[in-house]
Formats: sequence, C-alpha cells, structure tokens
Amino acid sequence: MLVSARLEQAGFANGFSTRLGGVSPFPENSLNLAGYDEDSAENIEENRRRFLSLFDHEFVLATVWQVHGDGIKDVRTLDEARNGNDKFDAVVSATPDILVGVKTADCVPVLIADPVGKSFAAVHAGWRGTAAAIVAKAVRNLSGEYGAKPENMLAAIGPAATCRSYEIGREVMDAFSENFADSGKYFTATREGHALVDLHAANRDQLVAEGLIEENVQTAPFCTMERTDLFFSYRVEKAKFGKTGRLLSVIGRM
Repeated sequence: MLVSARLEQAGFANGFSTRLGGVSPFPENSLNLAGYDEDSAENIEENRRRFLSLFDHEFVLATVWQVHGDGIKDVRTLDEARNGNDKFDAVVSATPDILVGVKTADCVPVLIADPVGKSFAAVHAGWRGTAAAIVAKAVRNLSGEYGAKPENMLAAIGPAATCRSYEIGREVMDAFSENFADSGKYFTATREGHALVDLHAANRDQLVAEGLIEENVQTAPFCTMERTDLFFSYRVEKAKFGKTGRLLSVIGRM
C-alpha cells in the first residue's frame, strides 16, 4: 500500500491499497477489497485480512455502501463502524481503533486529518461527488461536529484517473458549470462535447478553498487508468474484462 508519511507522522494510521498481494482472480493474486457481485466473499475477506495486517494495530474497518452522492456518515462507536450497509460516500470519526475507508477504482479517494482534535475522514469523490463538493462538505463536517479548524488539517489525495486519461462528456461539464463558476479550468477539450477532466485538481482546490493550507494537501502522482499494474481501473478493465476489483483508502488512530 501507499502511505502518506505526513499523516503518519501526525499520528494517523493510513493507507491507499494497491492491487498487489491478494487472492482474487483479477486476473490472479489481486488484492480486491470490495465488490461482492464480482468476487467471492471468501476472497474479499482474506484480502481485507491481508490489508489490515499491514497496520501495527488491530483496527475495526468502517466502510459504507457508496452511491456517488455527497452524504457523510459520522462513526462514533465500534458498533457503528461494523455496519457497512449505510448509503454514504464519506466517513468521519474521532474514535480510536477505527479505520474509516472508501472504495475506489478510478474515483478520487481523499483522506483528511486534524492533528489537534484527532478527528479524521475518508472521502469518495467521483465526478458526481466532486461536482457536489463532497470533500468540502467533509471539511465542514469535521469543523462542525468535532471542532476541527481547516488551517490545522492535513489531506492526502490518492491514486485516481487523471486528466491525462479521463475523458468525460457534456453531462459532467454541465454538472461542474452549475456548481463552480471557474469549472472550465478543469477541462481540456478532446472532441466535440468531450474533454479530459482533472478531478485531482478540483478536489485539491476545494480543500484549499475551505481553508486548508496548500502545503498541507498532498496528491499521489499516480493515474489508475495508466497504472493498471498497480491499481484497479473501472474504465480500463470493466470494458475489457467485464469486471474489476476495488481499492481501499483508509485512515484512523490508536
């Protein structure tokens, strides 16, 4: 897995999984961490065990049933953490022994932490979530529910489909223009009604606009569509093979 050293040094266990070192047939030895309709529960359970064993602490994993919206789940107890059937796209907490996590396979995972108050968040930001400013809403949630100050927060933006490869259509451009006056800067025209979109930059800008210091926002230099040797890519693999695995991005504290 990839680790944000900045978050780790601030006292937060964290990780962005890769596809390596698992038991799933994607095509082989893949660390698929979600997607029960495309893999067996036994494979996913073993893969999650292997992933969680990378941490030097026993954590409870808190995930959600992601729906490409802007809903945020607040997890305050271990029992709440164990219920992964609630429909949200971000998870926040300040409770020790919990890893909040989001699943991706081209969408943008964002991990946020407040080193002062010790609250933290994992955010799933596809194009719909980005257009709906879910990462900005997660920052506001940490501020409102846990008293976190944006200027103290750290954020790590994980591997995702990048502007070099991620072509979208008019629907996405329209959704951005409805919400952001300067949305055009995130698009590079390719053909009529289509463009490449930079979701990494859009989420970084939302974090900074909410008050995070720019130097406290890290972005992983990986495109999931270009590096299918390391990551799952829904856009590349779903069309080619009919299925793809899912990555997990997690953060928590002891």
